[in-house]
Amino acid sequence: MELSLRERQKERRRSEIYEAAISLFKQSGFEHTTATEIARASGVSRGTFFNYYPYKEAVLLDYGSLVVDKLEAEAKQRLNEGRPPLQVLYEVWSLLADENARERDLFPPLAYEVMNPNPERAQTAYRALRLSGVVELILRPLHEAGELRSDLSLARISNLIADTYLLVALRWSAYGTGRGLHDELRMSLDLLLGGALKR
Repeated sequence: MELSLRERQKERRRSEIYEAAISLFKQSGFEHTTATEIARASGVSRGTFFNYYPYKEAVLLDYGSLVVDKLEAEAKQRLNEGRPPLQVLYEVWSLLADENARERDLFPPLAYEVMNPNPERAQTAYRALRLSGVVELILRPLHEAGELRSDLSLARISNLIADTYLLVALRWSAYGTGRGLHDELRMSLDLLLGGALKR
């Protein structure tokens, strides 16, 4: 269905606000960037900014959603090529780790939003960052082949793996560890899969 002129203008304006905000976040840091600065950089009023993004963190949800969309496309392509699901999971995790390492300062406020004490905001963040859906897509062939534990649903296993990713990457982004993010994630994924696969 083709968008109307008004809808295209709204999409273009939202995109301009998003691009200005991400640029400022990278330049000045998320915490030090205000809604007023984003509005000014994108050529709109502060009120217009809030019409598109009800709070500053909502911009990051668009960023996270784009990242997840790319991961999902990669996962589908690799599965369609016949790669084993566990290999695809590790490869997708590696791609995500690359993105987090590149945009290390954007990740903590994004992950904190998933844990926001305001349930509506937390739910909005969880819906935007559909990482568990990507994990579920990758693990579905193993589930259908009876290779995953039968006492846990596929959704529950996928949520646990996605939640672990968020916590490990958040700790690494915010505080650092002695290991690189790839190593931290591989170790965590090894541990989780050791408990998820049938013995």
